[in-house]
Amino acid sequence: MPTLNSPLGVPGDGRCLFRSVVHGACLREGRLSPSDSVQKELADDLRAKVVDEFIKRRQDTEWFLEGDFDTYIAQMRQPHIWGGEPELLMSSHVLQMPITVYMKDQFSGNLKSIAEYGQEYGKENPVRVLYHGCGHYDALQTSYCGPQAKIYKKR
Repeated sequence: MPTLNSPLGVPGDGRCLFRSVVHGACLREGRLSPSDSVQKELADDLRAKVVDEFIKRRQDTEWFLEGDFDTYIAQMRQPHIWGGEPELLMSSHVLQMPITVYMKDQFSGNLKSIAEYGQEYGKENPVRVLYHGCGHYDALQTSYCGPQAKIYKKR
């Protein structure tokens, strides 16, 4: 298993999940960390594609979303609305990459894996994000880059 480095802080602007995922996708591809403005643009693009993926998979996803599906989708299109587990799952499908979520163990201080998404896209070198337990996500870096996968591109 690769060594996880310290979290790379991302702004808590409602896009933190999406910013962390696109940042991790860039690192996974061996690209440099995106600038704040590029990260924001990529995060908004990923959010739009995630919402489209929910709609495409409505029959499979409607049951696990809170409240009315159409209301949820309309809210999730807003850039200030936080994402969570459903958005991580859809992000893995959009990017066709595995995503692993970590939390810091309160006793040891070590990072522990708490969730994995998109394992059907492979298990090597997933996008890694850190969940702080209070609605905020940060990107995590690793000490090595795995095999090249699809590069996340804007459409």
